[in-house]
Amino acid sequence: MRPNIPKLIFAILMSVYFLWIAWDPMQGSFLDNVDLAIHEAGHIFFRILGEFMGIAGGSLLQLIFPAAFVGYFIYNHQRYSAAIVALWLGQSILNVYVYAADAVVMQIVLLGGLTGSEGSFHDWNYLLTETGLLSSTKTVAGIIRLVGTLTIIAGSAAAVYYSFSRASDQNT
Repeated sequence: MRPNIPKLIFAILMSVYFLWIAWDPMQGSFLDNVDLAIHEAGHIFFRILGEFMGIAGGSLLQLIFPAAFVGYFIYNHQRYSAAIVALWLGQSILNVYVYAADAVVMQIVLLGGLTGSEGSFHDWNYLLTETGLLSSTKTVAGIIRLVGTLTIIAGSAAAVYYSFSRASDQNT
């Protein structure tokens, strides 16, 4: 097996960046604005399923969107591309973690302004209150963070692995 040097360099650089995000998700990333647009669209798309799903739909679409790209690349046997996009999926999960972790204190600035101000609404405060899990916010957020971090670790390992070409691989 020989490395595809450009792919390997890109995989390493992206892995370092996304592992840095996993280390401290509160710092944000260059994908946050992309995640925000997808999140807000999720509220619109899921609204037809009722209030709870309309509110949950923001975070759901934020995860479904990059996961669909991962699935597309896997389906088309483009493993390296799937691994790189899995880094975005992990980052998006961590973005949801930041929002969920804020459910009790509600200090992050939302699209409508600070939570509690006129026109602002905190999705995760509502979701955890409605499910009776508000007192378990740290646990729920911790699980979300663990899943996001493990997704980034797996994506990083796979991206580096698939940057090495074998004669039998055609589309990695």
